[in-house]
Amino acid sequence: MTYLGIERLDHFHGLPVHTPEPSSVALPAADSVAWRLVYDYDEEAGFAVLWERFLETVDTTRVRALVIGPWWEDDYTPFAPVMELIVAHADRFPALRALFLADVVGEECEVSWLKMCDVTPVLEALPALEEFGVRGCGQEGLGLRPLRHAALKTLRFESGGLPGELVRAVAASELPALERLDLWFGSSWYGGDATVDDLRPVLSGGVFPRLRHLGLQNSEIQDEIAAAVGSAAVVAQLESLALSMGTLSDTGGEALVNGQPLSHLSTLDLRHHFLSDPVLDRIRAACAPAVVEAGEAEEDYGDPDDEPERYVAVSE
Repeated sequence: MTYLGIERLDHFHGLPVHTPEPSSVALPAADSVAWRLVYDYDEEAGFAVLWERFLETVDTTRVRALVIGPWWEDDYTPFAPVMELIVAHADRFPALRALFLADVVGEECEVSWLKMCDVTPVLEALPALEEFGVRGCGQEGLGLRPLRHAALKTLRFESGGLPGELVRAVAASELPALERLDLWFGSSWYGGDATVDDLRPVLSGGVFPRLRHLGLQNSEIQDEIAAAVGSAAVVAQLESLALSMGTLSDTGGEALVNGQPLSHLSTLDLRHHFLSDPVLDRIRAACAPAVVEAGEAEEDYGDPDDEPERYVAVSE
């Protein structure tokens, strides 16, 4: 069995991630790292004081990348107050080009417990942002409204349950510079109710003309997504495609083999799959010389005499 899932960022936007300690005296150059802000549980002041300290000790006019880690004090409090701090001080970050919200791993908080919010205000407040990533689930408030953002090149939602409304908002947004889009759909148990129809504008190829990488991942409907990709106009403009982390079976694999050519891709990521070896071999042959990343197949759960029970890589 393979493992793909939530991992703490060690690099972001091409920069090493640095978490400053409260007692730090010597700090790295403001533009040399991606700053990861984490609430210190040994303090009682809260994230707002940590934020103020960061503004006072680091030349934020030179900060290029910012990562928000755990922000709560006792219980898992909503993210909205943290977002409001970022929006309120957006003018202090003229060089900021990358932002990741909720860089939190399982031992800190399960992804489905992260109390997220509508993240649209952050994008509206930072028009020069080029890379934006968010981790969280729809059942805990994660949302987005359609918007126009002229600079954004990379958009990533890591979710154990991505709302269909959010997927539709992405598809309805004007993102003329977008080159990379990754969507983790997750499980219906945790608010993942997106459908292939929600993706139709993206799959049409007319929405994001500069898109070169598309990740449609971690889905319980991975076979349906694979079938849609098999005839999607957007594929012709892609350099890489990820259909990993979901419940892809031979049904979806056959759809890929019988669909449009994928040999122009540099990579096709199918890791965490439920494909049989013969179908996987056919996919590799059909996609050559593209590199197909697959690894070993996952194991079905459930009674062998019943419908197989398949699972996504990230849900709870």
